[in-house]
Amino acid sequence: MARGITYITSSELLSLRRRPNIAIVDVRDDERSYDGHIAGSLHFASDTFLDKLPSLVEATKGKDTLVFHCALSQVRGPKCARRFAEYLADAKDVGVKNIMVLERGYNGWEASGRPVCRCTEVPCKGE
Repeated sequence: MARGITYITSSELLSLRRRPNIAIVDVRDDERSYDGHIAGSLHFASDTFLDKLPSLVEATKGKDTLVFHCALSQVRGPKCARRFAEYLADAKDVGVKNIMVLERGYNGWEASGRPVCRCTEVPCKGE
């Protein structure tokens, strides 16, 4: 059975993101490299997302909440969140309890004055 997917606002995420059990998953494609990103987020581009699902599970071991986003979180973010939930439905319990989508995506996060990182490190080591 697929887990339910809920939405989270940028202000809710800002207050939760310091918790060690949350992973932010950026599914934008090339625009991440020139638009910046939410510090500490993981990058799993939507165009190769299905192929990378096992890597995402590995990268988020120990996390119970995953927050997906793309530029606006209208297509790619929700679609990847659903695909991840479907993938987990067939997998053994990996500990993920909450799958969320960031309302208004990265663009909304940045437009509301939230901190962004422009590093080019993979994975991002920003705060």
